[in-house]
Amino acid sequence: MSYQFLEVRVKNRIAIVEINRPPMNAANRKMYQEITSIFLEIGDRDDCDVVILTGKGKAFLAGNDLQEFIEMTPENAPEQMKIVREAFWAVYDCKIPVIAAVNGYALGSGFGFVSCCDIIIASEKAQFGLPEINVGVLGGAKFGSRILPEMVMRRMYFTGESMTAKEVASYGAISEITPPENLLNTAIAWAKKIATKSSVALKMAKESLNGSEFMNLKDGYEFEQGYTCKLSGDNESKEAVRAVMEKRKPIFKKK
Repeated sequence: MSYQFLEVRVKNRIAIVEINRPPMNAANRKMYQEITSIFLEIGDRDDCDVVILTGKGKAFLAGNDLQEFIEMTPENAPEQMKIVREAFWAVYDCKIPVIAAVNGYALGSGFGFVSCCDIIIASEKAQFGLPEINVGVLGGAKFGSRILPEMVMRRMYFTGESMTAKEVASYGAISEITPPENLLNTAIAWAKKIATKSSVALKMAKESLNGSEFMNLKDGYEFEQGYTCKLSGDNESKEAVRAVMEKRKPIFKKK
């Protein structure tokens, strides 16, 4: 399927989704719909175990197309907000792990998409922020609170000021910071590590993590145990156990 604002490729069970809407990859209605479509599609493919989301140029995604804010009214806003939500949930609920490779500005909705991913790899030039208040709108606080402490998120939210990759990493959210020229290769290295695991286990792990994220400790752990029960009847799970016992790499029958 072709996309206007996304470049998509799949190789070695790794999908790469690259946002391409110069000059700053600002999101409009069409881009949100394309993001929803591709992440729903990737989750159902049998040749992908992990997906990398990144941006082309100097921005990951530098917020919304401001023209759409100008045109927004109380009457048409609910429909637009629904389209935006669906794109975020498509990334968050993607059936396989999602790695954000943040090459530059991840602002507003860009910050939201990063927060919906499972692992964050960032360029030394990456900038994260929630500048909505600067343009008279709101949104993104709940996303921010997934990767930043509440008081840090609120400071960002009220001031509209961005943070560097190093500052965000100090709170534990970023797995690795790289020179810009190494970003994609670093993200691919992480993706390859993940793609060696059982495809069935990866999908169940993602579903388990998302399902238990907002549960209390006891309910969340019981929910996770349910997936262990499901995996106990899976051939790939048995192969993983045998491989550890026999001190060898597992052999999974991937397509």
